Amino acid sequence: MDPVAEIALWTGLFIGTHFLLSAEPIRAKLVDLIGAQPFRGIYSLVAIGTFIPMVVAFAHHKHAGAMLWNLRAYPSVRALTWLLMFAALIFLVAGLINPNPAAIGAPSRNRPSGILKITRHPSFVAFISFGLAHLLMNGWAGDVIFFAGFVVLGVVGGLHQDQRKLREIGAPYREFLAATSFFPGRALMERRVKWSRGDMPWTAVAIGVAVTIALVTFHSVMFGGSPIG
Repeated sequence: MDPVAEIALWTGLFIGTHFLLSAEPIRAKLVDLIGAQPFRGIYSLVAIGTFIPMVVAFAHHKHAGAMLWNLRAYPSVRALTWLLMFAALIFLVAGLINPNPAAIGAPSRNRPSGILKITRHPSFVAFISFGLAHLLMNGWAGDVIFFAGFVVLGVVGGLHQDQRKLREIGAPYREFLAATSFFPGRALMERRVKWSRGDMPWTAVAIGVAVTIALVTFHSVMFGGSPIG
């Protein structure tokens, strides 16, 4: 199979099965048929079963296909790339510490705190930031398909999760939506929520700094090529 087509196939399967299984009619029927916990198990197995081949296909065919853009020579773009990666790491860790109430096992809440005052979907924003960072540095067709997949998953996944939780929870989640924003910082700029010193995710920032330093130092050893390359 053509390398770009192989990457596209597995990326499409990974994203497509995510959205297919979480679509309300299909999800509701499967939960009624087998129960909520078995459904989560199947969902996780399908995700792992498509994610691993997607990563393997990309690893075997990195930089496959035509070069669509090349921004590596621009220091400002490289700086933006690392800024996006640093943000992605902070959002990811902060989202694990203080998850969106729509996440599995997360506590319910009407008012946001911490990272949720910046964005109600820190984990999805982390995927988007990760994808955008690598898109800037990797303009080959196969790379673009692979990393764009994370952006699509983050954007559509966050929007879909909001709609599903609105149907399931109703007024409490609607109140949470009114006080937060998907786009980072928008709720703060619109004064829908107020930031306080106690909201600063210092643990996530510290871990983000440590992981960023490790990535800069060992990226070529772990992934080959230059950092973000």
